[in-house]
Amino acid sequence: MALTKENKKNIVENYKHHTKDTGSSSVQIALLTERINILTDHFKTHRKDYQSRRGLLKLVSHRRRLLDYVKKHNTGEYEALVKKLNLRK
Repeated sequence: MALTKENKKNIVENYKHHTKDTGSSSVQIALLTERINILTDHFKTHRKDYQSRRGLLKLVSHRRRLLDYVKKHNTGEYEALVKKLNLRK
C-alpha cells in the first residue's frame, strides 16, 4: 500500500520548515520513513517478495544519506528528527 495524498500532506505539514516547504531534507526523511514502515509491514505477510525487499534497501540507504547530510549541516535538527521518528541512531 502506498502513501495516500492525505497521509503525505500530514507528514509534510508536520516536518516542513516554512509554508511552501515540500522538499527539505527533514520532509524527505519523514516521507521515506513512512514508506519504509509500510514496506516492513508488507514483509510480515509476504516474506519471499525479494524485488520489494531490494526497493526497501534502496529506500533505507537513501534515508541514511539524507540523515548523514542533516547531521553534517545541522546537528540539532538531526537529533530532533531521530527522536521524533523513533530511529535508532
